[in-house]
Amino acid sequence: MRSITFVGACAFIAAVAATCGDRSDPSRIVASGHVEATDVRISAKVGGRILRLAVGEGDRVGKGQELAEIDTVDARLALAEAVAGRARAEADLALRLAGARKEEIAEAEAEVAQATAELEGARKDLDRMQGLLDKGSGTAKARDDAFTRRQVAAKALDAAEERLRRLRAGSRKEEIDAARARLAAAEARIGQLRQRIEDARVTSPLSGIVTEKVSEEGELVTAGQVLLVVTDLDDPWLTVYVGEPDLGRIRIGQEAEVVTDAGQTRKGRITFVSTTAEFTPKNVQTRDERVKLVFKVKVGLENRDGLFKPGMPAEARFTVPKDHR
Repeated sequence: MRSITFVGACAFIAAVAATCGDRSDPSRIVASGHVEATDVRISAKVGGRILRLAVGEGDRVGKGQELAEIDTVDARLALAEAVAGRARAEADLALRLAGARKEEIAEAEAEVAQATAELEGARKDLDRMQGLLDKGSGTAKARDDAFTRRQVAAKALDAAEERLRRLRAGSRKEEIDAARARLAAAEARIGQLRQRIEDARVTSPLSGIVTEKVSEEGELVTAGQVLLVVTDLDDPWLTVYVGEPDLGRIRIGQEAEVVTDAGQTRKGRITFVSTTAEFTPKNVQTRDERVKLVFKVKVGLENRDGLFKPGMPAEARFTVPKDHR
């Protein structure tokens, strides 16, 4: 998350004297303002206890440098569980693709043969009991019991034959697809947990200076909570305000001479000119000054030596081309 260091009211007040440029010299426009820079609020994508903060306020950090580490014990335990779940899913899919073993099919065939024999024996018992009943030497109960045994044996044979058919046919396509989906879900879960562990290592997205340490080692933080603030001092800019009469005498890309209060001079270049006019602050004492309109101008600064810091006052001097004086 990015935010800009603004010194709004102060910059306005400092710029009041420049709203009409340098009228004594038509070849030059002078405007005062304050240096600003981009602040990056560094946060962790995952929550947990801060194990380590590798930097402190004032430290210079490089892009990709490790800044903090969040505890990953829970994520690593969950990862171990997910890896075991993937192994189960792989084994289940392999079994469904391989189909039944020869031993299982042979066992099922033996069960079918046994059920067939039992059904044949039950039929013979029923025929014998029916013959005895027809001759008057048997009972209806004995015949009914034999009939029931034959029915039970027939059902057992049907079940054995059905099991043998399933083993020979193997798993259905839908069952194999479901097993593949379970394996894919396990893989995705593992990837998610590994990324969570990776995200527990917080790195800097830019080169800059640590200007604020918001959290401390040992604190329990939530996902997205700010840990540090890194300020990009490699690309600061000076914000000044130019009066409407001078707006037509400057151009984006135009060079400027930037002078600090200590008299140090550096080169700059106009990178932004606002299209919207703003009133000078109401706390300016005279009515004539209050009604003036000014336009915000940003001057990009060369800051290899780290001279410019956010909030530093400075003055921008623009040389006006001869055809615009």
